[in-house]
Amino acid sequence: MASVEAMWEEWVVRAFARVDNNFLSYLPKVCLAKPSAEEDPLADVETFDGPGPWDRTLLEDGEPARNRMLLFSANDYLNLSTHPAVRKASAKAALAFGMGPRSSAMASGQTEYHRRLENVLAEMHKKEACVVTPTGFAANTAFLAALGAVATHNAASRRPAAHEKIAVFSDALNHASIIDGLRMMERHNQAVVSVYRHSDMQHLDELLSNCPVQRKVVITDSLFSMEGDFAPMLDLVQLRKKHRFLFVIDEAHTAFVCGRNGGGIGEVYGIEDQIDIIVGTLSKAGGCLGGFVACSQKWSNLVRTTGRPYIFTTASPLPVIAGAYAAVTVARKEAWRRQALWNRVQEFAALTKHPATSPILSLVHMLERGFHIIAVRPPAVAPDACRLRVTLTSGHSSEDVRRLVAALSECIPGLDRPADQIVARL
Repeated sequence: MASVEAMWEEWVVRAFARVDNNFLSYLPKVCLAKPSAEEDPLADVETFDGPGPWDRTLLEDGEPARNRMLLFSANDYLNLSTHPAVRKASAKAALAFGMGPRSSAMASGQTEYHRRLENVLAEMHKKEACVVTPTGFAANTAFLAALGAVATHNAASRRPAAHEKIAVFSDALNHASIIDGLRMMERHNQAVVSVYRHSDMQHLDELLSNCPVQRKVVITDSLFSMEGDFAPMLDLVQLRKKHRFLFVIDEAHTAFVCGRNGGGIGEVYGIEDQIDIIVGTLSKAGGCLGGFVACSQKWSNLVRTTGRPYIFTTASPLPVIAGAYAAVTVARKEAWRRQALWNRVQEFAALTKHPATSPILSLVHMLERGFHIIAVRPPAVAPDACRLRVTLTSGHSSEDVRRLVAALSECIPGLDRPADQIVARL
């Protein structure tokens, strides 16, 4: 019996053969003037053994000092957006090359810097290839457009019959980009979408068991952005073995944050080979802007030729790409940043007795107490699930967490101690 990977690779190859007449081989490679060592954006990516003053740049907001607030609402988990290496790489690229080719990658090709970024992201996630997109939203929708092409171009006629469609099983709390991509597939008669209860593996197992369609896909966030909880990855891997589905995860909130080398949730559990497609973003822990799809070379080819959000969007500006490459380099080398981030999570959990397992926390409004915490309301969450969301980063200090917890203790039901006792304990 063919493996899950081999089965899907065969379908991908068939779809690619229907849409590409050796077109990818004719894509131009943008030849940039070779910069001097001094001008080269990536010639010297400087890293550090500990935090610098730049790590506090975007954490304190407001003037004068009495109105200054601590920022607990951004997704810059590792504080890379202000890192000197990222700043220098972006600035050098802008000075040497401007914004780069202002067209889609399909029209004008990509630069050597785009290729280098894709290669390092593929290596991090232990995949053959990677496609970088202008945003994380575009990464999910481009992949799902390519997934839909598998149904369309493997069908006997122009519209896939019921048994030729793809059965997609999506977690109820998946990101909006996944939801919109799946709606697109449904509209094009490419997929039958089933939504399983959030992280409910029994429900998912039942849905998979009752599904007669051969091509099955399970897609889930690895870390859910509004709840702050992780998908049950090991249970999902077991279900993959049982039901032989294509396993797709969105690592938007775990790329660079999780794993010894920042390889994400797959690295944490050592299951990289059980995850078929990894979608991620450079806009959160990467500190820059963009998205990516890490996958096999065959899937990469299909995304580049059928992923409309990739094909019909101008390629990412060169300074952003250079900055992102520097950010990935720093994230891999400055492992202490990940440790600092998870230290803050553990401190918060210990001080509040709140069951925090990630840097994302759903809590109460603290703006009036000098803490900027984002309000989350519909359509991001259901009308009866509004909350405020705290995000911890490696740039926050232990003192920041102590101050936050002391303020929270005055207004969160269930905390064991009033603020003065918590502070005294610290």
